[in-house]
Parts: sequence; structure tokens; C-alpha cells
Amino acid sequence: MAQKQKTLKDSFSISGKGLHTGKLVHMTFLPAPEDHGFKFKRVDVEGQPIIPALAEFVVDISRGTVIGKNGVTITTLEHSLSALFGLGVDNCLIEIDGPEVPILDGSAMPFVKEIQRVGIVDQEKDLFVLKITEKVEFKDEKVGCESVILPDDGYAIEALLAYPGSKMLSSQFASLPSLDTYVEDIAPCKTFVFLHELEMLLKHNLIKGGDLDNALVIIDKEMPQEELDRLADLFNHPHIEVHEKGILNNTSLYFDNEPARHKILDIVGDLALAGGRIEGRIIAKRPGHYSNTELAKKLRKYFKDPNSKPPVVDPKAEPLLDINQLKLMLPHRPPFLMVDKIMYVESDYIVGIKNVTMNEPYFVGHFPEEPVMPGVMIVEAMAQTGGIYVLRQVEEPERYSTYFLKIDNVKFRKKVVPGDTLVFKIILTSPIRRGCANMKGYAYVGDSIVTEAEFMAQIVKNK
Repeated sequence: MAQKQKTLKDSFSISGKGLHTGKLVHMTFLPAPEDHGFKFKRVDVEGQPIIPALAEFVVDISRGTVIGKNGVTITTLEHSLSALFGLGVDNCLIEIDGPEVPILDGSAMPFVKEIQRVGIVDQEKDLFVLKITEKVEFKDEKVGCESVILPDDGYAIEALLAYPGSKMLSSQFASLPSLDTYVEDIAPCKTFVFLHELEMLLKHNLIKGGDLDNALVIIDKEMPQEELDRLADLFNHPHIEVHEKGILNNTSLYFDNEPARHKILDIVGDLALAGGRIEGRIIAKRPGHYSNTELAKKLRKYFKDPNSKPPVVDPKAEPLLDINQLKLMLPHRPPFLMVDKIMYVESDYIVGIKNVTMNEPYFVGHFPEEPVMPGVMIVEAMAQTGGIYVLRQVEEPERYSTYFLKIDNVKFRKKVVPGDTLVFKIILTSPIRRGCANMKGYAYVGDSIVTEAEFMAQIVKNK
């Protein structure tokens, strides 16, 4: 049964100071309609501009994730998005009267508690889930970060921190097997900063709202008490002694691997910028906002084309058209009849099947020692499937033929070999006008797209 989109049952407001600006900010989280996604509205700016929380609007990631549009920005939004996504909210409008989301206690838990208080409701429309069918990855060898999303039946994250030279974070691992444990295992984990970074951040006019209550301060190098006292005076903070495990804070950690868990919190929030739910396993080595948002940008192309989702085909189901019925509609004959059956036709798309066997004549020469189905044959099979869709739009289809005028943007992603079952999904992309149809086609083996292309076809009456 398909999942439904979700939004807040009621609105809620939250206030606090920004981590970097130190200014008091007020936010209101509002229910939003289906397909709205997450959007921020700057109510303190003339015209009250709305900025979609999507990867293509990311403008900076130096000390948090920043989105912007037409010069208006929202800074450090990852914790709020993490809470919304982690609890299953899909649509929300967030009004804010400043440029920076408040840091609160440095975790996602304050947002989580408010979401739980007002509740979440199902909406009418089905949720589109991006099922990862092939590896998606991002690498930055200069800083040693690497993130990859692999096919999986659920949503899971593994994060490895690796800071060479750091006593505490030279190697730290955390995992989130599913969002079911997000609230207990991830949401309370605070952001962290290295002590040696503090003076530099202050000189750059940052972390004006930072203190030991909203961030873990990690001492990763030996530092005499005199230097600690100097930094405390710089921040107008009382003198403090170093606690065990290199943590400066007065409070104890929620978890021994809290920094690694907070990285997972950030990953959940940053990947929400992909624009929808993800079904896949994320493995991140030394993750940061840069690698997270670059990965989100790669995922955006999938969400922009939801029609590319594999069609549901029951191999035991009775086909809509079998091979004999196809021969009544198409002029092609073996070995050039490339579609075995049509499973079903919807208002704007058609689904067909081709069973690839070793008996195909082209395998004699392509290639005898390693048989691979020629890409042009796959495209032809897609075109024939699209032709069936077009012919079903006219009366007496046997009196007409379809001729393809144009084929564009063909992409071959994986090879097709004997034993594969090709499933074709051909989508009408605009209304048929003057006998011409524009279509987008996908060919799948299992859940993986092996070929895609765009077609233009013309319906012509036979002489």
C-alpha cells in the first residue's frame, strides 16, 4: 500500500538566538498542502520572499547549510529540516523573521518535541519515494570525504569521522538503521566544534550565539590551563577545566560517539534538500555540509523526473495485449517485432515487456563470445511500445501506422544480455496534436534503468 504525504496537524512557533549572528529569531512552522515540500518565508524582508529548501538553492556551506534566492538567505537550517524529515513530515511552510535558524541547544530535539506536540497528519496524495537503484556517490579527495548512496529496502545511514591528529575523533563511527530510532538515537546529539577553531571563528565575526550549552567543544590537542583561561576571557566566559574524553562542556555526553551521531543528524537534514523521501543506504566518510549538499544535488535530478520510477508489473497477470494481438496493430514481424506483450495502459503511459533470449538473431554477431543486446534494438523496442500507445488513441488502429520523426537524449546506462526481461514505460509528455505525439521512454531490467530516450512520432493512415 502506497504511503501518503504528511504535514503538521497544527502550527507551532519557536524562538532562540542564531549561532553565528547571536540575534534573537522567531520561527513558525505551518501545515502545507500536498507537493509543497519544505519552504522558508522571510517575513522580515519586504515582499516576504519564499525560498524552497532544495539543493539548487544552496549558496554557502562554510559553517552550516545556507539557502538563498535573489540575495535573501536562510542560514543553518539543517537541524530544523532534520527534525521534520526524521519524523516523517513532507510538507511544511516555515516563517522566519531573521536570516538564521536559532541554534537552541545545538541538536534537533527542540524541533522534534514541538512536532510531536502538535502532531502529524496524512494527506490524500501518495508519497513519491525515490528508490535508489544504482550507486550515487560524491568524493572530494582533497579533504578525504566520500559519500555514497546504495540500493536498499529502507532508509539507513552510516557515518565515519576521521580527523587525523585528533585524540577523540581520529576514528568514530555511528549508524542509523532506520528513521524509527531517529528520535532516541540521533535527535538529542549536539553540534560540536574544536577548541582551536574558536578564536578563528570569533575573528571572522561568527559564533556570536555559541556557548557551552548549545555545542560540544572538543579539545583535540594538548592545551595548558593558561591558554584555556585566555580563550575563556576572550569569550567573556568563566574559567573552566577540561573534562574527560577531551570535552570542555560541563554536561556529559548523551552517547560516547555523539559527534558521529550528530553528523548523521546533519546528513538527514541536508539530504532533505533532495526534495523527497529516499529509499537507500547512505555511507559517509568524514561527512560535512559540502559533501551532503553535493549528494543532494545529484539526487535532485531523480526527483525532478518522478515518471522515471519503475512500473509495477505482475509477471503472473494477464497481459492487456499478447503477441498475436500486437501483430494486428503493428506492421512489424519477427525478427523485428521487438515487444512480446503489453501489460497495461494508463491515461498518459503504457507498459510493455520484451523477454531477451539467446535465440535473438543479432546475438550471432553482437557479440558471439559475450552477447549484448544492441542499444538500437532497445530503442526500437521502446519506439514500438510507444507506437502501440499512440495507435490506441485512434479508431480502427489497424488502418494506421506510427512513424518516428525524432529521437533525442538517448542514454544507455547498463548492458542487456540474454536472460534479461526488459520492461518498457513510455510516457506521453504533451497532448497529441495534429497526429504528432511527444513521449519519454524508459527501459528497465529489474529496478535499474538501462536505457532512456525522448521520441516524437506521427500517426499516418495506411494507403
